[in-house]
Amino acid sequence: MNQILVSGVLGLFLSLIGTPMLIKLLARKGYGQFIRDDGPKEHHSKRGTPTMGGIAFILATLVAYALTKVITSERPTVSGVLVLFLFTGLGVVGFLDDYIKIVKQRSLGLRAKAKMAGQLIVGIAFAVLSLQFADSRGVTPASTRLSFTQDFGWSLGPVIFVIWALFMILAMSNGVNLTDGLDGLATGASVMVFASYTVIGVWQYGQSCSNVITAGPGCYDVPHPLDLAVVAAALMGACFGFLWWNTSPAKIFMGDTGSLALGGALAGLAICSRTELLLAILGGLFVLITLSVVIQVGSFRLTGKRVFRMAPLQHHFELKGWSEVLVVVRFWIIQGMCMAVGLGLFYAGWVAAQ
Repeated sequence: MNQILVSGVLGLFLSLIGTPMLIKLLARKGYGQFIRDDGPKEHHSKRGTPTMGGIAFILATLVAYALTKVITSERPTVSGVLVLFLFTGLGVVGFLDDYIKIVKQRSLGLRAKAKMAGQLIVGIAFAVLSLQFADSRGVTPASTRLSFTQDFGWSLGPVIFVIWALFMILAMSNGVNLTDGLDGLATGASVMVFASYTVIGVWQYGQSCSNVITAGPGCYDVPHPLDLAVVAAALMGACFGFLWWNTSPAKIFMGDTGSLALGGALAGLAICSRTELLLAILGGLFVLITLSVVIQVGSFRLTGKRVFRMAPLQHHFELKGWSEVLVVVRFWIIQGMCMAVGLGLFYAGWVAAQ
């Protein structure tokens, strides 16, 4: 259990001290944020703010996890490494997108097909590998069955599972990307979801089916729940440290480097902890904002009318006159309620199985 505390503290410390170093480096190179002309006018003042800040919390998370293993003399697990692989791999795709936008001065970044190809390659690799490396009980990091608080129903089979995993990865990475429109909004919301997965990992470890003493009705057949909690704690700490510099007025933006990486980490944690459908509730703010874009685009194509003044949803409220800070705080409250409901349902699932 000490691993979780060490991992979280290291992630926080490394991100707190590493982010300002990155800000100075990016500012010196002139790697500033491009701001859309059709967005809220208040955002034009943000033009030129250093972006690609996701580099800071990606490195902080990876170093925190590695140092935790060295300090506690514990070995990395396949589940933990796979989640970090997905997190880092999508971060690399996002970095290439940001780099082309800023350095090559192409406002749309990677071409849509190239960006999708990168996400698919990383996602397929994660999904396929997660069905390998069975433990002594024959349990792999991921399961081919659907899950809410635990696995249920019939096996999807490896092919359909890969498709399902890809859907989750793409949905969450793009959901966080859409949410990352206001200072600190996506970062703060991500902290809450990673905190949830830290709690879930600890609880699953205490009620693991592999523990012959505590195993009973409703036990969790998750191979490495404690290490997933360690990864989640490192992510939580790193995002918390980054939030110090990313909150309004932001000194740095995470860019696609950070948003794609965070979405991948969320999907990876959900898949490996057998809480795939629960993620839609735990990360409810990301789902809500993504739905606002789907509704806006669908309505405009079908009727020629817009439901919102602007999508994603946070910009709708800005155009209604809410200040940026007001939108962020209220959306954080919504995310906090989603987190509470999700954890409540997770615990209720365990109680119902007793």
